[in-house]
Amino acid sequence: MTIRELRDVRQVRQACGDDDLLVWAAQGLRGGARAWALGDAVVAAGPGASRRDRLGVWGGVSCAVELVGHALAELGPSFRPFGERELVREVTAKLDGVEPAGEFSWMSLHTLEGASPDEVGWLEPAADAEIAALLASAAPESYAVPGIAGVSRWAGVRVEGRLAAVAADAWSAPTVGLLAGVATRAPFRGRGLAERVCRWVSRELLAAYGRAALMVDDGNAAAITVYERIGYRRRRVMASHVTP
Repeated sequence: MTIRELRDVRQVRQACGDDDLLVWAAQGLRGGARAWALGDAVVAAGPGASRRDRLGVWGGVSCAVELVGHALAELGPSFRPFGERELVREVTAKLDGVEPAGEFSWMSLHTLEGASPDEVGWLEPAADAEIAALLASAAPESYAVPGIAGVSRWAGVRVEGRLAAVAADAWSAPTVGLLAGVATRAPFRGRGLAERVCRWVSRELLAAYGRAALMVDDGNAAAITVYERIGYRRRRVMASHVTP
């Protein structure tokens, strides 16, 4: 078998069975993104996707090992393989100089039931300073912040004129929208505001891209509960990295 580079998004989707994680990592093959296939495996490299050079991995272990090695040789050591936990764990164990980097969850949504809250809406660019201040106090580790490349737009809800909760459409691929930057100002927590904003943004992502997805720390049980209540399905994933 010969490694082949996939130069069309339709080829990527067909090769991986339209897997949402892999298709998202491919980033529409824009901005330097690339993808390769071998046998029953596919990898897709998205530079700067959610502030990392990410290498989505899908398929069988044997072919995936060869593909990841090939992609890292082509692209360089900044790319971090990630995908379903057992697959990436096995691939990582078989590659010299590649070590585990962390475990988290990928969650995806294909349909959404129920009404969309009407008090949520897209925020104007003039609100960027407010959003940044909210994130700095409520979610300082958020990858999505105003002004970062790939962060497209912010939605929010106000309470008594104050911006209370936000979420972003960020690093979305043509057929997978990514929800990121979810935060609620401390005095307004416990009112379900984050769920309302996430539900509203999720509906917008479905309308724009066909699917929605997000990444969440496994230890954030409260957020995972909210996302599952909206309808997101959880997949436990793992990332690895090239050691210096």
